[in-house]
Amino acid sequence: MTTALLQTSQIAPPPQAAAAQSLPLTFIDILWIIFHPIRRLLFYEFPCSKPHFSESIIPKLKQSLSLTLKHFFPLAGAIFYPLNSADLPQLRYTPGDSVSLTVCESSHDFDDLVANHGRDSDKFYDLIPNLPPMIVEFDFKLLKVLALQVTLFPGRGLCLGVANHHSAGDATSIAAFLRRWSSICKIDEALVSNSEIESPPLFDRSLFNYPPKLDALYWNQIKPFPFTQPSFPLPTNRVRATYVLSKSDLEKLKLSIQSANPDLGSVSSFVAMAAYVWSCFVKTSSVEEDGDENGDRLEFFLAAIDLRARIEPVVPENYFGNCLTYGLGRERRVELGAEDGVFAAARAVAKAIRERLSEKEKILEDAENWISETAEVAEMKLGVSGSARVDLYGMDFGFGRARKVEVLSIDGEKYAMSLCKARDLEGGLEIGMSLPKMRMDAFATCFDHGIKNF
Repeated sequence: MTTALLQTSQIAPPPQAAAAQSLPLTFIDILWIIFHPIRRLLFYEFPCSKPHFSESIIPKLKQSLSLTLKHFFPLAGAIFYPLNSADLPQLRYTPGDSVSLTVCESSHDFDDLVANHGRDSDKFYDLIPNLPPMIVEFDFKLLKVLALQVTLFPGRGLCLGVANHHSAGDATSIAAFLRRWSSICKIDEALVSNSEIESPPLFDRSLFNYPPKLDALYWNQIKPFPFTQPSFPLPTNRVRATYVLSKSDLEKLKLSIQSANPDLGSVSSFVAMAAYVWSCFVKTSSVEEDGDENGDRLEFFLAAIDLRARIEPVVPENYFGNCLTYGLGRERRVELGAEDGVFAAARAVAKAIRERLSEKEKILEDAENWISETAEVAEMKLGVSGSARVDLYGMDFGFGRARKVEVLSIDGEKYAMSLCKARDLEGGLEIGMSLPKMRMDAFATCFDHGIKNF
C-alpha cells in the first residue's frame, strides 16, 4: 500500500484581500505555543476517477480555499516567536503569505481506514501534512499555522487532511474556517460573492476581556520550553478505534448516574460520556502496568470548555482564536476502577465543571495558576480533543457529508480521546481512542460490556 505525491501548491488569499497585520496572542493562545499541531482527517465516500479529481475537484478546492482565506487570512500567516527579547509572540500575516496544499493518490484500503474497529495508527500519517519547515533567524522564529492535504482513493473516495497550530485557534475557530471553505466550494461559483454563510470571523482581541498581566505571565512560563519544528510521533505503537454512544445509550447512562447520585441534579450528555469513557480507561490501565494498580493514586480527566458565552462580557461566537478554560476532574484510581466506577467518575467530572462555571465573573480569577495545575497532572490524565458542539461531519465540499473523521493528534506519549457529534445518530456522540493494542482490546471489551448491562 502506497501514497504517491501528485502536486504541491501554495494557496494565498486573493490579491489585496488583506493588509499586513500582526495579531497579538492572548494568554490562552500562548499556552498552546509549544504543543503539537492539531491533526484531523475528514474522509469522503465519493467515487472519483483520477482525471476528474485532477481536472475538476482540485481546481475548485484551490479556488474556494483562496476565497475563504480572504476572510480567514491569519491562517495563511505564521507565528512570530521572538528570541532573546521581552517581546510577546504574535500571529503575523503579510500579503502574499499562503497555505501549503498537498495533493496525493493512495492505494490504501479506504474501507478499512473509515471503519470503527482497531487499526494501526501509523498507516494514517500518509494522509496528513506536516507544517512547513520553521524559519529561524537571529532574533526570531516563524512557523506557519496551517497545512492541508487532499488524497484521492481512486473509485472510492477522498480524504482531507488538516494540520493547524493550536495557537492560531481552537476547535470552534477551525471549524468555522472549514465550514466557510466547504460552503464556498459546494455552491455555484457565480454565487460566491454573495455567500455570507455565517458571520465573518472577528480577530479583535479586545473582545476577549481578561487581566492584561496574564499575557506576560504566561509567556514567561512558556518560553523556557523549546519551540521546535513539529514532527510526527512515529512509530506511534498505537491502534485507533472509534466508539459511538447513541442518544439512547446516553439517556440510560444519565438515568443510572442520577439514580446513584441524586444530589448531582440534571446530568448532561457530556458528563455521562466523560464518566463512562474515563472509568473504562482507568479499569484497563493495569494491562500496561504489570498488575500494579496503585489504587490510591489520583487520576485526572481534563476537558476544555469554550468560554465565549460563559464570561462577562460575552465573547462573540465568531471570535477567532482560543477562548478556552478547562475542567479538571480528580478521583482515586480504586474508585474509578470499581464496578460502579462510572458513578464516581460522574461526580468528579460534574464537580469540576460546576466549580469552574458557577460564577461568570470569577472564571478567570485563578487563570494565573492554570499552567502549573495542568502541568502537575500531565502524566496521570485523560484529556479530550474536540467538542460535542462541533459537527465535523457537516463539512460538505460537494462530496456529501464526511464518511469518517479521525483525529491523529490523540496519538503520542500522553493519552487523550477525540470527541465530536456522531455522524448518523441525532443526539449521539463519537469517541476516538488511541491506545496500545493490548489495552485497546481490554478497553473495547469493557466499553461494550458496560453499555449492554446498563
